[in-house]
Amino acid sequence: MNKGILFILSAASGAGKTSLVTALLEREPGLSLAVSFTTRAPRSGEQDGVHYHFVGPDRFQRMVAAGEFLEHAQVFGNRYGTAESTVRSQLEQGRDLVLEINWQGARQIRTRFPQTVSIFVLPPSAQVLEQRLRSRGLDSDQVIAGRMAEARAEMAHYAEYDCLVVNDRFDVALNDLVCLVRAERLRRPYSELRLGSLLAGLTGQE
Repeated sequence: MNKGILFILSAASGAGKTSLVTALLEREPGLSLAVSFTTRAPRSGEQDGVHYHFVGPDRFQRMVAAGEFLEHAQVFGNRYGTAESTVRSQLEQGRDLVLEINWQGARQIRTRFPQTVSIFVLPPSAQVLEQRLRSRGLDSDQVIAGRMAEARAEMAHYAEYDCLVVNDRFDVALNDLVCLVRAERLRRPYSELRLGSLLAGLTGQE
């Protein structure tokens, strides 16, 4: 068993997953984001190596061919992938990681890391999800319709996840995520690893 815990967060576009992950990392010490690789262009405010590793299609394909990815998928015409060596190294060092990926990537991860804790974030309704997508003011009606279709296809995979969180009120959804992370950290296999000296002293095994 790895010393660190791997969390997966998935959601349809517009459900607020990225904002929740950012807030969760601020709330939970010792929890880090496993930075994925992507071929898409950086969005406003995104930094290379912080939010994603931004690479060209050719380099991405070379990494796929070399078997460097733990998982990879194509979403909205862009490719995303998580480097296996980075994840394994950090987990072995006892670091807790969160991966922000879609259902395709989550399915691949679970086959390699069966103890992964997977969480799916849902919007409170389809109407609210569409409003959130439109509020960005970036896409045409046709693009919005396509994104809604993709969202429904993504959400159809909710049953593959361990936990479901509804992002209606942001503060409530964030608190739910915090509770899930803390509860997992309290499970005995991980507690034993982190409380070794205390347990030895309490049980006279020093």
